Amino acid sequence: MIDVLIVGSVALDDVRTPFGEVHAALGGSAVYAALAANYLSSVGIVGVVGADFPEKYVRLLTERDIGVEGLEHAAGDTFRWKGYYDYDLGTAHTLETCLNVFADFAPKIPAAYQSAPFLFLANIDPVLQAEVLRQVHKPRLVILDTMNYWITHQREALLEVLARADVVMVNESEARQLTGTPHVLQAARWIRRHGPRGVVIKKGEHGALVFWGDQLFVVPAFPLETIKDPTGAGDTFAGGFIGTLAKLGDLSEQTLRVAASTAATLASFAVEDFSVHRLASLDGGEIRDRYQRLRSLALIDPFPGIALRSSGRPGPER
Repeated sequence: MIDVLIVGSVALDDVRTPFGEVHAALGGSAVYAALAANYLSSVGIVGVVGADFPEKYVRLLTERDIGVEGLEHAAGDTFRWKGYYDYDLGTAHTLETCLNVFADFAPKIPAAYQSAPFLFLANIDPVLQAEVLRQVHKPRLVILDTMNYWITHQREALLEVLARADVVMVNESEARQLTGTPHVLQAARWIRRHGPRGVVIKKGEHGALVFWGDQLFVVPAFPLETIKDPTGAGDTFAGGFIGTLAKLGDLSEQTLRVAASTAATLASFAVEDFSVHRLASLDGGEIRDRYQRLRSLALIDPFPGIALRSSGRPGPER
């Protein structure tokens, strides 16, 4: 049995950045998340590809021991995304999105995957996310991702599936749009009131905020000198997060901190090259070393035992 089930897109991407470009490169939320999670736990994916999907990409997944029993091959073309980034690598500019076979995607969870204890519902229609939940057997932890499009066009369906998730992962703009508040902390409380125990708000190059119950902690992004392609960084983070939780097997605050730090570490590798080239070729030593370097960045010494002077002034009048 697999530890982690990931349901999402499998894509061929055309990406251009100021540092190069690729065509028909392997991408998709399920792929990035699975490659990250697989460094820690056994993983199976559910998605769909077309007749044009290169066999070499299937081999890459199977050689990494990622289960592809749920990868459907349909007549037609694979989901394709074409876009570019300017020097502001935090913003993706979409030139073309061709859903192709993904437009008719109806997830079918293989029997061998239905009892996976950890489930990541990547960014797909919330109606399909709910269908996945109907096919699985009481997973221990469900992590849900979404995007602005579904918040606008499938809000009610999204709220229904959100109520059944344990952790929701969104970026800052998605959190604000979903909750109708400009304040991230208020947005996280709003989301938790609607069902999830945890919320992860991704802040790109500024790391992530992780809320679990009444606890809040900040995970920094690893500072990099070279970033070539930020595509898939958020899905890599999600895969590293759920893979670590599945590996360690508990949901304590300490484990969540380790999971988020591991997720940030893996995401930092993903952006160093185009597509999954860097992410798919790591070894344990590289990951462990960068994790320790990230950890050292986040350490804050205790406040020194010194007396502080007050301002000696009254507060401002209101």
